[in-house]
Amino acid sequence: MNDAPQSWPCAVCLRPSVPRVHDGCVDRVRQNLLALPGLYRQLGDALVPGRHGGGGRSGTRTAPLPCNLEALDLRSRGGIEGVLATWAADLCDREGWTLTQYGSVEAAVDGYAELLLMNLRMLCDEHPAIKELADELRQIVGQARRIVTGEKAPRKVPVACPCGHILKVSLDTPGERCPSCGEQYSHRELFDLPFAGHQVAA
Repeated sequence: MNDAPQSWPCAVCLRPSVPRVHDGCVDRVRQNLLALPGLYRQLGDALVPGRHGGGGRSGTRTAPLPCNLEALDLRSRGGIEGVLATWAADLCDREGWTLTQYGSVEAAVDGYAELLLMNLRMLCDEHPAIKELADELRQIVGQARRIVTGEKAPRKVPVACPCGHILKVSLDTPGERCPSCGEQYSHRELFDLPFAGHQVAA
């Protein structure tokens, strides 16, 4: 008789796991939720020309933009707030709760991040789209951090799914589903796919 605990793919990273979501994956989602309110505030500095990620280069012949438009998008309703609000609304709808409405974008970012944090374990144990939640949080946190620190976005390279579809992946891509054939790849499996060309994907 085999007494080894049964395992199945982690719902976030797709590697074998006993719990539905690895503890490490749960912690990464938690850290991203914790980071977003602070990053939202830090993006206020990037709105000023010449700060991290903003403005034009000295010596150019054109005037710099009045602010960093990417930072402005993330700080506007529908940016960071939109991602958190969408998942908070989904949670409240599933549980039959009333979604709190906030008067300011900053208050909404704080409130919705806290709501998702308070219910993170339930989301990881039960939500059918926990991978999508984890991926969206990772992407928007990475985008915000690059603006705040001035780092460049990670380079993406094209790899070919056996069905012929080209997937654009980077070293921080945790996994990807081919939109053409529906095949799901883990991070390691993505980089086992053949390189699709000599040109780095945008």
